[in-house]
Amino acid sequence: MGAHESMEHAEHAEHASGSNKKIALLIAVLALFLAISETLGKASQTESISKNVEAANLWAFFQAKSIRRTVVVTAAEQGKLTLAEASEAQKPTVQKQIDDWTKTAQRYRSEPETGEGTEQLAAKAKQAEHARDEATAKYHHFELASAAFQIGIVLASATIITGMIALAYVGGALTIAGLIMTALGLWWPHLLHLH
Repeated sequence: MGAHESMEHAEHAEHASGSNKKIALLIAVLALFLAISETLGKASQTESISKNVEAANLWAFFQAKSIRRTVVVTAAEQGKLTLAEASEAQKPTVQKQIDDWTKTAQRYRSEPETGEGTEQLAAKAKQAEHARDEATAKYHHFELASAAFQIGIVLASATIITGMIALAYVGGALTIAGLIMTALGLWWPHLLHLH
């Protein structure tokens, strides 16, 4: 090999080295974004599961209160029938019991001081369901962002091996797509319906 050929070979290697450094930087940036989207995705998934459990527990409590209320209302109705047949001496006692059952039924329906009436429980359960749906929507966006970053890493890595710079451009485009999906997950999770 002559000196001229050696110089050309060295220049080509230097140029390839510079391109490889840019590709390596792209891969590092993609890996950083991947780590962020994965972390956000796991946090959203955990929140979704937590809110789903919370909503289920609140609805179970709501159902238990509804059953208790129905039992008390039924007892009050039965008491009214008993009141019609009761002796004059028994009527005040039966009426007091009917009044107590009626108050209990009203308390089971609405207990603003404890937040444990059926009305309050239903409202809390709906809020938990909304939070669950929000977290689930975020999770789907972060998962798509992670997939875009992972594919971008593969394509950028393939650029180094094949020398096909077009793969790096596709990897860069996937980076932008992943960033868009991450932004949608953070700020507008319901803009696109992904599930």
